[in-house]
Amino acid sequence: MDIDVSAIFQIAGIGIIIAMIHTLLKQMGKEEVAHWVTVIGFVVVLFMVVRLLNDLFQEIKTIFLFQ
Repeated sequence: MDIDVSAIFQIAGIGIIIAMIHTLLKQMGKEEVAHWVTVIGFVVVLFMVVRLLNDLFQEIKTIFLFQ
């Protein structure tokens, strides 16, 4: 099984960038836009995690069905 550490760094990088954008927009007084940026960042990371979970379950299925 191949451990992909780059996915963890991508998720962490997205989180850091979204946090900086959120802080910047909040200081500019655009709190509503800042919240939308956070929600969009969360959805992007959620799709990445779902894709990784799908790969994990496919690997488990392959191992237990001996395919």
